[in-house]
Amino acid sequence: MKVLYLECNMGAAGDMIMAALLELHSNPEDFLRRFRDIGIPNLDITAKKSFKCGISGTHVKVAINGYQEESLDHNHDNDHGHGRSHDHHHHNHDHENEHHSHDHEHSHDHEHSHDHHSNEHDQHNNENYSHDHDGTFRGIGHLINHLDVSDTVKKYAMGVYKLIADAESQVHGTTIERIHFHEVGEMDAVADIVGVCMLIEELAPDVILASPINVGSGHVRCSHGILPVPAPATALILRGVTIYSDTTKGELCTPTGAALLKYFVGKFCSLPIMIVQSLGYGMGSKDFEKANCVRAYIGQSDAMIEDVTELVCNLDDMTPESIAFAAQLLFDEGALDVYTYPIGMKKGRTGISLTCMCRASDRDKMLALIFKHTTTLGAREYVSRRFALQKEESVLQTRLGPVRIKTSHGFGTKKSKPEYKDVSKIAAENNLSISDVLGVIAGASAR
Repeated sequence: MKVLYLECNMGAAGDMIMAALLELHSNPEDFLRRFRDIGIPNLDITAKKSFKCGISGTHVKVAINGYQEESLDHNHDNDHGHGRSHDHHHHNHDHENEHHSHDHEHSHDHEHSHDHHSNEHDQHNNENYSHDHDGTFRGIGHLINHLDVSDTVKKYAMGVYKLIADAESQVHGTTIERIHFHEVGEMDAVADIVGVCMLIEELAPDVILASPINVGSGHVRCSHGILPVPAPATALILRGVTIYSDTTKGELCTPTGAALLKYFVGKFCSLPIMIVQSLGYGMGSKDFEKANCVRAYIGQSDAMIEDVTELVCNLDDMTPESIAFAAQLLFDEGALDVYTYPIGMKKGRTGISLTCMCRASDRDKMLALIFKHTTTLGAREYVSRRFALQKEESVLQTRLGPVRIKTSHGFGTKKSKPEYKDVSKIAAENNLSISDVLGVIAGASAR
């Protein structure tokens, strides 16, 4: 199993995650070249060598029309902030013409690669910008769906951006439709989000894990004033995620960083048992006593250990057909397992206990399905630790036709079995018993 682990001891911003993943890529220069041509308006992206506390890594700078969004930490002694390159695109539904301040970052580091857009290209992108979106969430969706990227990347990017938009709309007490995104901050975030989604697609990990997130402390200055760390939108996005704060003053986790982690990470935990193949360091531009970076590990692991949620409810007034229908819907929406068993209930009634096992991130979705498609008025939650073998699938050619073979391995054991649907189909088509077909499969496997 290919594992990607993100270490967020100094928080995370979109550009830091992108830089860390870029260091894991087999050809960073080619990726940046292709990324510049996907159609993000007025984009300039550079990747530079950066050093923090003696550690070498990559700092990615995303600029739109030459401007770069900055995080301005509020310090009573020095109100100029640290100028971390970052995606703090606070949204505004009342003051659409409100301006954000921008600090220009000057660096003497050597660049890995860079690209300066021609005036003709900028003009073309400006035309695309005006036609593809209007600063609304719907407009951003239109822009993302017209980028030259895969459908998978578009799906990922819209999922991440919706987390941000949902949080911002709640913070401002309005709807997603009324949120208006500031142009530079919006495009900066779109670039970071799409870049990370492309890198994850190309790195193709089977599992993505991360450490608990350090959110920092103190206050941050934005277009609406001085806000506590984590900023309100960030705090909403990070509901259900393991976070903490240390003595580091400043905003360490941004809305885009939080949304990317919330969307992709299956579990927030300590570094798992794995054979590390490569490391990547994504640097922020702020300097602290601790190295300001996201560290990414990629490697192999046979051990799959995760916390799962079990949702349980008791039913005494549903038909078997209705229960089966609800169970299938839960499976279709990503439940790890759904099962029932008979129970005795009050007044001597015979009932059914339904259990839905799911990942913690799917809990609310599963609860909504349970309440909609069953008659229960309440459900119980249990958190369990799940140990699972890694699964692979191959195709075995037999004289009766192809059969899928499911192989599981890990924890020092390995086992295989043919896919029952294929076996039963062959048996029916050839008027054979299941045992006859299994014998043919065993013979083909021995060859």
